[in-house]
This record gives sequence, C-alpha cells and structure tokens, in this order.
Amino acid sequence: MGNTHLPTTEAAVTAIRGIAREFELTMSVTEDIGADQTSRRTAAAPFTVFDPDGSLPHEAFVELAGSPAVSVRLFPEDDAQITVDGVEFHDVPRDCVPAFLRSVYGGLAFTKSRLFPPGQWLVVPLPGDETYRELITGPGLTPWLARNIR
Repeated sequence: MGNTHLPTTEAAVTAIRGIAREFELTMSVTEDIGADQTSRRTAAAPFTVFDPDGSLPHEAFVELAGSPAVSVRLFPEDDAQITVDGVEFHDVPRDCVPAFLRSVYGGLAFTKSRLFPPGQWLVVPLPGDETYRELITGPGLTPWLARNIR
C-alpha cells in the first residue's frame, strides 16, 4: 500500500485511528490548534491564533498503547516525529505516517547491529523502497526491539 496524501493534521489523525482499529490498539490524542498553541510557533504573539497567511495551524500528539510503545507528533508543516520504544524518527513526511505505522505493527520493522558505524539501529521499511533508520541509544534494548533483531 503506497503513501496516501494527507492534506491536514486531522486527516492524519483519522488515518492513525484506522490503523489503531486494524491492529486493535488503544490510542489517545491531544490536539493544539492556533499559532499561539503549536510547538513550532514560539515566535507567535500571545493570543495570536492564525498564521500570517490566515491559516489555522493544527498540531496533534497521538499515543498508541501496546508493544511497541509508539507516539506520533504531527506538525502543521506536513511532517511528524514518530517515537518507537524510545527511538525517535524526526522529519517523517505526514503522508508516510500510516505506512510507517503499518510497517511497525505489521512486523516489517527490525533491529540491526552494525560494526561500522557501530551501534544498533531500528530499521522501518516502507513500500516503494523507502526506509527509515535511527540509531538506538540508551542502556539496552526493550523487549520488543530485542525480539526483532535480524
């Protein structure tokens, strides 16, 4: 299944709800709407709701319960930060979020050790030969990360 265009934060949250139902996950959503509320709008004047172009920025933070623990922060700028068992993936295009989550929950994501550069990496393959890799930092692997070593 390829990437679907998700024109808004609301559309992305709706897509994540569908994935949560598909994989029987519990989810919670926190939404911030307005230039004075979203995290990347620190330069906005107090009580300034709209951006200079008249748009209403919308940001959401989604937590999916289960193993692995996953959170998704959707930004108004069409990107997301996805955290999988403590491993952070920055600047994931919003359109890739559903495929990314399907890869994680569908068993395609895996942990890989490398000698050079040294370390353990979480690898999340997406349809169309797109792959996200992030270094796993911290004292050790979570049970989910340890189960998915290749």
